[in-house]
Amino acid sequence: MSSVESHQEQLSQSDPSPSPNSCSSFELIDMDACSLYEPVSPHWFYCKIIDSKETWIPFNSEDSQQLEEAYGSGKDCNGRVVPTDGGRYDVHLGERMRYAVYWDELASEVRRCTWFYKGDKDNKYVPYSESFSQVLEETYMLAVTLDEWKKKLESPNREIIILHNPKLMVHYQPVTGSDEWGSTPTEQGRPRTVKRGVENISVDIHCGEPLQIDHLVFVVHGIGPACDLRFRSIVQCVNDFRSVSLNLLQTHFKKAQENQQIGRVEFLPVNWHSPLHSTGVDVDLQRITLPSINRLRHFTNDTILDVFFYNSPTYCQTIVDTVASEMNRIYTLFLQRNPEFKGGVSIAGHSLGSLILFDILTNQKDSLGDIDSKKDLPNSVMAQGDIPTLEEDLKKLQLSEFFSIFEKEKVDKEALALCTDKDLQEMGIPLGPRKKILNYFRTRKNSMGINRPTPPSASGMNMPNIPKESEFCSCTGDTANGDYMDVGIGQVSVKYPRLIYKPEIFFAFGSPIGMFLTVRGLKRIDPNYKFPTCKGFFNIYHPFDPVAYRIEPMVVPGVEFEPMLIPHHKGRKRMHLELREGLTRMSMDLKNNLLGSLRMAWKSFTRAPYPALQASETAEETEAEPESSSEKPSVPPYPDINTEETPVAVKEEVPPINVGMLNGGQRIDYVLQEKPIESFNEYLFALQSHLCYWESEDTVLLVLKEIYQTKGIFLDQPLQ
Repeated sequence: MSSVESHQEQLSQSDPSPSPNSCSSFELIDMDACSLYEPVSPHWFYCKIIDSKETWIPFNSEDSQQLEEAYGSGKDCNGRVVPTDGGRYDVHLGERMRYAVYWDELASEVRRCTWFYKGDKDNKYVPYSESFSQVLEETYMLAVTLDEWKKKLESPNREIIILHNPKLMVHYQPVTGSDEWGSTPTEQGRPRTVKRGVENISVDIHCGEPLQIDHLVFVVHGIGPACDLRFRSIVQCVNDFRSVSLNLLQTHFKKAQENQQIGRVEFLPVNWHSPLHSTGVDVDLQRITLPSINRLRHFTNDTILDVFFYNSPTYCQTIVDTVASEMNRIYTLFLQRNPEFKGGVSIAGHSLGSLILFDILTNQKDSLGDIDSKKDLPNSVMAQGDIPTLEEDLKKLQLSEFFSIFEKEKVDKEALALCTDKDLQEMGIPLGPRKKILNYFRTRKNSMGINRPTPPSASGMNMPNIPKESEFCSCTGDTANGDYMDVGIGQVSVKYPRLIYKPEIFFAFGSPIGMFLTVRGLKRIDPNYKFPTCKGFFNIYHPFDPVAYRIEPMVVPGVEFEPMLIPHHKGRKRMHLELREGLTRMSMDLKNNLLGSLRMAWKSFTRAPYPALQASETAEETEAEPESSSEKPSVPPYPDINTEETPVAVKEEVPPINVGMLNGGQRIDYVLQEKPIESFNEYLFALQSHLCYWESEDTVLLVLKEIYQTKGIFLDQPLQ
């Protein structure tokens, strides 16, 4: 780069006045220049490739200040590392590069920016290089000091920059072949605006994130590399989720922030798709993929097949290993970088990611140090000291006298679990003890406390080594029919890794857990079941999400009840929902009143005429008749009229529903409120509904509310 002295000859030349065409887009400005020079305030930017195009994004004000302080400290910048973006990225100052800390991402260029020019199409300002910005700044300083303007500079790319006055500076790009015709720089292309200092360009610069981290949440994605309709990665979607959470903390936890009770919640993505498809399976699939409809087949191989991969023992092992090891690795690295962190950890999964986390959580142990090196051998029963023997089970049932019979017949616990009522009767077991034994072992079979060998016909469908206390689900079949029923919940035979922490809450977004459990042959979750190491579980879904399924009906299968409606983040329900409920309530009231009127009219029509004396004697009874008749159920005279209609007010007084201990006794299913436009056509917004959680303020607010509620911190104003 040439110095300012090399440009003195150019600077001494006056630039010819721009042509009317080139200056027609400029506004009239005040030509009075301030003779006092003030140094420009630099701001640091980094470059991201978005849609195959370079985009320069400013660091937040705190990070930029830290980078500037490190730059101006006088120390050697080589080897100097400055953490930015809440510690999720490191900037290597000497290299001028920005690297992701917790996940794999292409490094991005970093620049100390002072001068900018407007881009081609998007009208966003692009910073000049640091060296040329210094040349521009020195030229500007001379022009202000000497009050000599209309000077021009030529950039290393042969682009012309003309400084007309402090408020009018333009940038001309050379037109291909124009120099051969000897045209002047002012005639080469359309001029672009040049700005000095970040305060003079239109760009959003955030204040930064709170330093204190209260809670850590790992977010696991679903099928495919893209997580939303814009085909963004899990990293970008989690960035949105985190940004929404920071905004909601300022609006809904303002008092707690002012009292310095809270900082922020850190959300970190966990990617398992890339390691899975780097195993070489894509090459194998490509060899057998048909050449027609190439894009659709590629989409299927890259996205839809992830569901089948998870049901394959080979690739399921890769997936669960990747998810668990990534969360453990990131957690360890996070503690190293944040040694003062004392908060808890939660996990969240979207779509298939929630099922992966669910299976991992059901295979954890209470004691993190209790590692069974022999667990998950596919065709052998694991010896566990905490599983009672057959003799102990019979003693618990007060049937110890029958142990000798089973011992004589060489019947152990596994054989007894396969016995039918007829088998026990042939052994000479009386009816009462038979029923006790069958009920006990049916319950144990339907739970996750026993593991038995997988027969060859069901290879790969046995659930390995589940803790005794994890009583979970009821199977759809009965052993009486001779069919083999899996003791677990239908998971493939893989070794489920241990997490090195105990998650506090598990959030599932748009989750197919309920469907997978049902397809695996399970129809009921034991109300007493809870995750061995996780206390909370929230199943959050959009009402139009085609992939989401409920969990609570599996805990309480005999009762129909609605899920919990997630409040709007601004309070109350959405207007169209309130209008719909109001119309429904009004129609019910009209229906009840109409039925009551018809009932009274029919009774008066069919009542026999009374003598006058009898009417006077029974006046009080006649007045009390409607009241008493409403209390006594009677067969309606009209078969089409249901006289047992319950008023809406009575229906609302429903006793609390016991949904088990999976979420500590709290409700599990939480449904979002659809937007007004979505209610017009459910099918049109079905796919979008499955991908809406990343930018949903209602979802994020529920997550924050539940996390901070465990710390005794509540919303400023409870949402209704």
